[in-house]
Amino acid sequence: MEPETIKIIENLRKTRISKKISLLNLANSIEISHSHLYYIESKRVIPSIDIIIKLVKALNINLKTLLD
Repeated sequence: MEPETIKIIENLRKTRISKKISLLNLANSIEISHSHLYYIESKRVIPSIDIIIKLVKALNINLKTLLD
C-alpha cells in the first residue's frame, strides 16, 4: 500500500474518532457494511475514490484534510 494511501486512511480514522462517530454509524451513512469500513481502517482494503468522497462528505471535511 502506498504511503499516501496509508496517510489518507489514518486521517479518516482519526477524524471519525475525533468527531465521536461510530464505525457502524459512519458505514451506515455511506451505505457500506461496517465490516468493509473496518477493513479500510485496518488497512486491509484500499478504498475506492467513490468511498473516499462519501466519507469526506459524511465527515464534513474537505479532501485536503486527509492529505495533511
